Amino acid sequence: MAFRKRPFGLTLSTDSAREIVHAAICDRRQPAHGVALVVTPNIDHIAIIRRSTAMARAYRNAARIVCDGWPVQLYARLCGERRARVTGCEITAELMRLAPYPSWQRFFFVVDTETTARAVRAWAASNGLADACETTIPPFGFERDAAACAAMARAIAAHGTTVLVMAVGAPRSEIFVDTNRALLPPCWAFCVGQAVKIELGLVQRASSRWQSAGLEWLWRVRQEPARLTKRYAKATIGFGAAVIEDQMRGGLRNFGSGQ
Repeated sequence: MAFRKRPFGLTLSTDSAREIVHAAICDRRQPAHGVALVVTPNIDHIAIIRRSTAMARAYRNAARIVCDGWPVQLYARLCGERRARVTGCEITAELMRLAPYPSWQRFFFVVDTETTARAVRAWAASNGLADACETTIPPFGFERDAAACAAMARAIAAHGTTVLVMAVGAPRSEIFVDTNRALLPPCWAFCVGQAVKIELGLVQRASSRWQSAGLEWLWRVRQEPARLTKRYAKATIGFGAAVIEDQMRGGLRNFGSGQ
């Protein structure tokens, strides 16, 4: 069967991690511009898009979609789109190592634990952002509580946030940002999950050898087998089905024809 253009109906960015972060740090968004959502698809994200209209909508409205996972990159190339891999870890490293930051920048991190929040606050203090960086730890299941999501969005807006870092995983991060756009300030929103912990030294990333071999996923499974083995198996099946569906239907069922 012939491969089609625009893999999974996604418009994949040609920007590097540095280019995306430079735009976020150096160019202040105006109120009329709203939220610029940055998403980093891997096989799990693609599998989720197949079954979640909310995740598909978030991707459709994203400002930047990069090739994070190598299977996504490979499929894109088979579709005729040559894109470099741009991982969430690369984006996060660029973002958190760019000090000194413009005086108008205000960061907000949505994280999973107090340990992560303390590490973020320590990073902020060491980079001249002690008064310009806020953190929050949303309650378990917050994504299913519209009132909790609205309250968090209002807190992010009240902080005057210019850079929002969502580090609570997919699809919660992406759906939260997209669903609450009207309440959020004009900012860049990076959905990078575990990458924040890696950058802060709370989680060890796979070595460059594992990364170059495309086996970073296996490294993560070794670290968290109980949580990730079933998840990756399900994602692999879902990604394979998404490729077939993309070719047979001309796009994923939840993404919309021509998108």
